Amino acid sequence: MREIDVALITEAIKDMCIEVNYDLSDDMKNAMKKASENEESENGKKILGQLMENLEIAKSDMIPICQDTGMAVVFLDIGQDVHLTGGDLTEAVNEGVRRGYTEGYLRKSVVSDPIERVNTKDNTPAVLHINIIPGDKVNIRVAPKGFGSENMSRVFMRKPAEGLDGIRDSIITAVKDAGPNACPPMVVGVGVGGTFEKAALMAKEALTREVGICSDVAWAADLEKEMLLEINGSGIGPGGLGGKITALAVNINTYPTHIAGLPVAVNICCHVNRHIKKTI
Repeated sequence: MREIDVALITEAIKDMCIEVNYDLSDDMKNAMKKASENEESENGKKILGQLMENLEIAKSDMIPICQDTGMAVVFLDIGQDVHLTGGDLTEAVNEGVRRGYTEGYLRKSVVSDPIERVNTKDNTPAVLHINIIPGDKVNIRVAPKGFGSENMSRVFMRKPAEGLDGIRDSIITAVKDAGPNACPPMVVGVGVGGTFEKAALMAKEALTREVGICSDVAWAADLEKEMLLEINGSGIGPGGLGGKITALAVNINTYPTHIAGLPVAVNICCHVNRHIKKTI
C-alpha cells in the first residue's frame, strides 16, 4: 500500500490548470499546423494563421489562450493500492482548481446555482470523475471546457437497428447544427454505448485523447476517419467562414450497451481543446 497525501494532488492540479490554459498541448499545436498547411481557402488559411499566432502570443506573454478559461473537468484514475491521506479528496481537487484559477489570473466562470447564478469567484467546484485502476499511482487529467462549444453538444438515443448509419447521422447532425458557434476547427468527441450518462462521459473523455491516436476498436477507428473526411467536406471551415478544415479530429469511445438501445453522445470542443495529464 502506497500513501499519497492529497496535498500533492492539490498542487498538481493547481499547476495543471495554469499550464493548460496558457499553452496548448503539442498534439493540438501539431494538428493546427497541419491544418494550416492543408487548408485551401484564403479565408481559412488566414484564420488558422491568426489562431496559431494567438497560441504563440499566449505562451510568450503568459496570458490565456482563450478568454473562456472553462469549467474545470478533472479525471482521476486512482490505483487500488493507493491510500490517500491528509484530507478530503474532492476538497483537495477543488482547492487545486481554486488556487490555479486565482494565482493564474484565469477567468472565473462558475456560478453556484444554475438558476440563481451567483459567481463562486474561484471557478469551483470542478466536475470530478474518479476511476479505480490497478497499481499504486494516481493519474490526473485536467480538461477545462469552454461553453461556446459545450453548448453545441448533443445526446441521441438511437434504435439498435439504426446501427452505424444512426451513429453517422448523430455526429453529422451535431456538427452541422453547431456550425460556426463551436469555434471551428473543432475536435469531436463521441461516446457510443453504455447508458445515457455513460455515453456523455465517454464523449467528454474522448476529447482528452491525443489527436492522431485512433480507437483500438476496428469499426470505430474506420468511422473516425470517415467522419473526419465528411465533416471537412461540409464547407463550414475555420471560424465558420468556409474552407476545407472544419475538424481536426473525431475521437470515438465505445462501451457495451443494452439490447434495446444505442446511445450516442457528441461532445464538441473548439480549436482550444485543452487537456493535460500528470502521474503521481
